[in-house]
Amino acid sequence: MEKFLRDWRQDALNKHQYDSAIFIGDKLLALTNNDKDAFWLAQVHFSTGNYTRAQSFLAKQDLVSRNPSCRYLAGHCLIKQGRFEEALNILGENNPTHLIGTAGNNRRKMQHTGGHTRTNSVHSKTSKSSKRDEAAQEEDANIRFEAAMCFLRGLCYAKQNAFDRAKECYKDAVGIDVQCFEAFEQLMKNCLMSPDEEWQFLESLDFDAISADDPSSQEAAEFTKMLYTTRLSKYKNPVAFTTATETLSTHYNLASNPDLLLSKADLLFTQCRFKEALRITSSIIQGDKYNFAIYPLHLACLYELNEKNALFLVSHDLADNHPDEPCTWLAVGIYYLATSKIAEARRYFSKASMMDPHFGPAWIGFAHTFAAEGEHDQAISAYSTAARLFMGTHLPQLFLGMQNLLLNNMTLADEFLKTAYGLCKTDPLLLNEMGVVFYHQDHLDNAVTMFKTALTIAVEIDSEPSAWISTQANLGHAYRRLGRWDEALESFEEVLRMGGKDPQVFCAKGLVLMEQGKAFEAVGVLHEALGISPQDSIATELLNRALEETAEGGMGDILGEVDDEAWERELEERKREAKVREMGKGKERYRSAMRGKGRGSSRGVEVDSLMELSSDD
Repeated sequence: MEKFLRDWRQDALNKHQYDSAIFIGDKLLALTNNDKDAFWLAQVHFSTGNYTRAQSFLAKQDLVSRNPSCRYLAGHCLIKQGRFEEALNILGENNPTHLIGTAGNNRRKMQHTGGHTRTNSVHSKTSKSSKRDEAAQEEDANIRFEAAMCFLRGLCYAKQNAFDRAKECYKDAVGIDVQCFEAFEQLMKNCLMSPDEEWQFLESLDFDAISADDPSSQEAAEFTKMLYTTRLSKYKNPVAFTTATETLSTHYNLASNPDLLLSKADLLFTQCRFKEALRITSSIIQGDKYNFAIYPLHLACLYELNEKNALFLVSHDLADNHPDEPCTWLAVGIYYLATSKIAEARRYFSKASMMDPHFGPAWIGFAHTFAAEGEHDQAISAYSTAARLFMGTHLPQLFLGMQNLLLNNMTLADEFLKTAYGLCKTDPLLLNEMGVVFYHQDHLDNAVTMFKTALTIAVEIDSEPSAWISTQANLGHAYRRLGRWDEALESFEEVLRMGGKDPQVFCAKGLVLMEQGKAFEAVGVLHEALGISPQDSIATELLNRALEETAEGGMGDILGEVDDEAWERELEERKREAKVREMGKGKERYRSAMRGKGRGSSRGVEVDSLMELSSDD
C-alpha cells in the first residue's frame, strides 16, 4: 500500500495535480508516520506557493529540529515570505565548514562498502551491507542539504546587504557540494569575486566527488568543471575558456546550447566585436524569445551598434508581455539613453534597480545617465553604490576613476584606477585610463608603458582594432612630449591608417614634423587638417608658422617660435570643453557590465578630438 500511494503521489506531482498529491500524501503520512513522507507533503505545499502552510506543517510535525531537509525547506519558506531574520534563526548563522570535501569521501566510502557484497556472502552480511549503504546515502543527502542551507544563508545576507558574509556562504555551499550550482551562479552573476579569485576558487573545488561512485571514470567531473569554466570572467585565461567551449560543443553536442552561446557572445563583447556578439544573441532570442539571461548582453550590443529601431521593438515587446521583469525596464532605459532622452532613461533604470536591487546593469545604466549629463557628483555617488554592491568587478572603480579624471582630480582618479587594476589587469580600457592619468601627472614613461600594454592586450584578445584608435593617439602624444619624434610620428600615422581622420591628429603629426625640421611636409599635413575642419584655430596657427618657416628656409627648432606650453594649455582647455560637450550627448558606452554577471566595461566617453588625451571612443 505504501508503494502504491507513493507512486500515485509522484504521478500527481508529475502532472502538477497538487490537490491530488496533497490528498494522497496526507493519507500516506497517516499510514507511515515517516519523516520523508512528511517532508514530501510539505514540498507539495511549497510547490503550490502556500509557504505559510508548508512552514506551519513542518513546525507542527516537529521536523525542523531533527531533519536537515525539513530545516532547509522551513528556511526557504521564510525567505519566500521575505522574513530573512527568522530564516537565519532557523538555518543558523554559522556554516558547517568542517563538511567541505566530505561529500566525495562519503561517496567513496559508499562505493567501497558496496564491494563487499559477493555471491558467496551470506544473507546476513548482505543485509548489513545494504543497511550501511542506505545510511551512507542518507548521510550524503544530509550533506547536500547542509550545502543548500549555506546557499540560503547567503541569500539572507545578500538581502541584508552583507555581501562579504553572503560571498562566504556561497563559497562554502559549493565547497561542500560542488553540484550546488545555484550558489556558484550567485557568485558569478553578482560579481562577488575578482577574475583571479574566480579561477583560484574553481581549482579548489572537489570535482572528483561527482565521479566518486565510479572511480574508473572522471568524465562527469571533467564535464562539470568545463561547464563551470564557461561561467567565469572572460578577461582571465581565455585559452582555458576556449578549450572548454570547444570540447563541450564538439564532444557533447552543446554547440547550439543557449548558455554556451551566451558565454561565447560575452567573450566577443569583451573583445569589442559587437556585430559578432549580436549575431549570437539574436540567434538565441530567435529560438527562445524570453530567455532573460540573454537580454542584458543583447541590449548592450544593440546600444553599441546604435540600433535604435531594434531597441524600440525589443523594449515594446518586453513591456507588453513581461512588465514584471527588471530586464524589461532595462531595455526601455537603454532605448531612451540611445536616443539621448536622459531623464526618461534614468527613470526606467531606477525602476529596474528597485524591482531587483542586485541587478547590476540597471545600476550601471543609472549611473551612466548622470555621467552623460555631466553631473559628476551624482554619477560618482551612483557608481560608489554599484562598487559596494558588486565588489568583484572592476567596472564601478574604473568608472569612478574616469569621473574623477574628468573633474581633474588626478589623485582620486589614480586611486580608483589602481583599485580597479587590482581586480582586473587585462582590460585595455582600464590601462588606457591609467596611462591618461600618468600623462597628466607628467609620468610620461609610465604613460607610454600603459598605452603600449593596452594595445598589446587588445591584439592578444583579438579585439577590434578600430576600438583602440584613441589609445594609439594617446601613445603618440606621450612620445611627442618625451621628444621621441620618430615613434610619435609612427603612432600618428598608424592612427590615420586605422581610419582616425581627425583634424587634431593631423595637427599633432604636423607639429612633430615641424619639430623634426620638416616644415614643408608639415604644410601638406596641416592643409589636410583644415580640409576636415576649416575653422580649426590650432591647425591655422601651426600652418601659418610652417609657411613662415618654409618661406624663410629655416629648418631650426620650432620650440622657440611655437609656445609649446601655451599650446599644451590650449589643448587641455579644449579637452575639458570637448569632454563636457560630449558627455551631454550621452556617448557613454557599455561593455560586459551590461550583463546580469556585470562583467566587461564601459567604452568610456567619446570626444571630438583624438589628439586630446581622451578615454577610448
